[in-house]
Amino acid sequence: MTKQTIELLAPAGSPEALDAAIGEGADAVYLGLKSFNARLRSANFAYSQFEGALRTLHRMRRKVYVTVNTVFEQREADRMYQLLKYLASVGPDGIIVQDFGVLAMIHEQFPTLRAHASTQMNIASARGANALSRYGVSRVVLARELSLDEIKMVRANTNMELEVFVHGALCVSASGLCLFSSFLGGKSANRGMCTQACRRYYRAFGVEEGGYYFSPSDLQLLERLPELTDAGVNAVKIEGRMKSADYVGAVVSAYRRVIDALNGNRESAIAEGQKILRGDFARTKTFFYFDGNDTMDWLRAEQSGGTGIPLGHLLKTRGPFGARLGLLAHGETGLRAGDSIRLHRADDSDRQSYKARSVERDEAGVWVSIPDGFDKGDMVYLIQTRALSRRYAPVLPRQLDAFRRVPGHEHAPQVKLLPVDKADAKRFPQGVYAAVSRIEDLYIVQSSRPVKVFLAYTRKTAAYLLADKKPPLPFKQGELILTLDPYFPEALSAIVAEEMPALVERGFRQFVVNNLGQVSLFRGLSDVSLIAGPYLYTFNRYAVSFIASLGLRHFISPLENNRQNLEKTVDPYCRALTFITVFAYPALFRIRAAVNRMYEFSAFTDSHDERFNLVENDTGSLVIPEQAFSIVNKIPFLMEAGFSHFIQDFSGPPLKKINYKDVSNATKNALPLPRTNRFNWKDGFYQQEEARRESNT
Repeated sequence: MTKQTIELLAPAGSPEALDAAIGEGADAVYLGLKSFNARLRSANFAYSQFEGALRTLHRMRRKVYVTVNTVFEQREADRMYQLLKYLASVGPDGIIVQDFGVLAMIHEQFPTLRAHASTQMNIASARGANALSRYGVSRVVLARELSLDEIKMVRANTNMELEVFVHGALCVSASGLCLFSSFLGGKSANRGMCTQACRRYYRAFGVEEGGYYFSPSDLQLLERLPELTDAGVNAVKIEGRMKSADYVGAVVSAYRRVIDALNGNRESAIAEGQKILRGDFARTKTFFYFDGNDTMDWLRAEQSGGTGIPLGHLLKTRGPFGARLGLLAHGETGLRAGDSIRLHRADDSDRQSYKARSVERDEAGVWVSIPDGFDKGDMVYLIQTRALSRRYAPVLPRQLDAFRRVPGHEHAPQVKLLPVDKADAKRFPQGVYAAVSRIEDLYIVQSSRPVKVFLAYTRKTAAYLLADKKPPLPFKQGELILTLDPYFPEALSAIVAEEMPALVERGFRQFVVNNLGQVSLFRGLSDVSLIAGPYLYTFNRYAVSFIASLGLRHFISPLENNRQNLEKTVDPYCRALTFITVFAYPALFRIRAAVNRMYEFSAFTDSHDERFNLVENDTGSLVIPEQAFSIVNKIPFLMEAGFSHFIQDFSGPPLKKINYKDVSNATKNALPLPRTNRFNWKDGFYQQEEARRESNT
């Protein structure tokens, strides 16, 4: 019998967590430095600490992967280049990346760096994995929404190393496709700044009580490790770079036991591992989509978005600023000074983790020290007990003086974007385009005769366009651009691959691709024009250059982008290749499940009375804001800057004639639309420097 093995990859958000991960037997760890990683609020590592850990771990034959898994803006290109050059000189075992611009830099400038595609890159198919292989990517961290059968299908169709998340917190949205936190204040998940807005308490219209409608349970696939190993997965990954060392140690210990028993008594090891995990202070557990069903057991509206053991509500508070005490009822476990608690405001407007400095008991109840800003009615959870703490052998050397390397001050090599040729200009004439998601909406937008119309390629759309007999459309095939959905799972890949040649044969020759796995669908099809959609993020010219190398000359600027960055990214001579969305109801997150069928509502609101709608789509559900994004009044200024292609996107809620008329009139007369917002267009992303200052106060 061939011995089965699989790499166990653990999070190291701090030196203490690193010690725990290695002490309990992790084969590899992943960690972030002080910038360009998707967990900016974790402690992360100084350069000297990182190098010291790397030397020690390599001597122990363990591996270290560095997270560089956020998008970067053009103004940050030099800093990104400096970081990558530094990493190339130090030699970690892999770099986990999301941004195509980072991948382009690695491929062209630092070929010794081994690149892994982050789950934030949203690779859910073998086509997506294979598209990355030509750029030197050696491993793909698959999207978390895949079933075991889909993972097997991916394995059967690619030679790429596959890594799968098996434990820890989940995102309700498909990874890399969440705009919610960014929409609410520029704190983008694609920049490591997610505020976990999905885990908040919401009130639904038409429902008496609210709930934590979009706060998922935690993933636990301990019991399914044998199946993942048999499926040919190369590495299993534990989430938790913001978790304590105790948590990391306990979870690694459980998974290590099962992996070591793959060729022995699996059942006994699984039972032992489950026992260890019962005290991890996390949320309830779920297999998520692993079994391919849609039971939705991973969403529970009554389950708070936080982790830990509920201790109850604060009955009252007392004490001066900086020395507050909160009263809990008697019998609240054995809470002691030094234990860690998490407090949730009653209106869910704030959450804080806090180490209790004092715990006193009297006839009224249990008095515990709490941070300022919390009061009567707020909820308290126990998230870690002092007694759980265990000492591990330190990985970092005692002396770090020998590790003095830091990123330099070099400038990133300039990237020249290809100029526009006449064929490109003729293919997509300048002007205002419309975008819709339903066939019936085509009859509404025809009134203003947009240059062309982007039509969402859904299962319903596909059935209509491929039918032999159907009523004529108000637009010719050459006036329609079919837009593929950004979530492109393996189960859908084979279906769409069969349909594309038939569509091209029927005269549909223009498509928007929103996922890397979709590009190869058109290989061998003649006279086809592709546009890179807004989810193939082009926040820098290196990313633009990358998608151009795939044959995608035109691209739609990401919805999170701002004008300053767009103008820095795209040279004036090639701005005619750029589409800018000037009106939209952005999909704030995409859920691979019919949540709208589970809940008895279609609209909800948060504590600030911002309203959102729940809409069903092919792959599940979308959450969209009631307040649209609009910069239609900025079109004249954009035209002065050399941009000439604009999109009015109505692919959110069902389109109404009056709304379309209002947007069209505002566009025509360059007027601001009331009751809309500008998303990040003016202010841009919330800045990392500000975030670091905030986390240190």
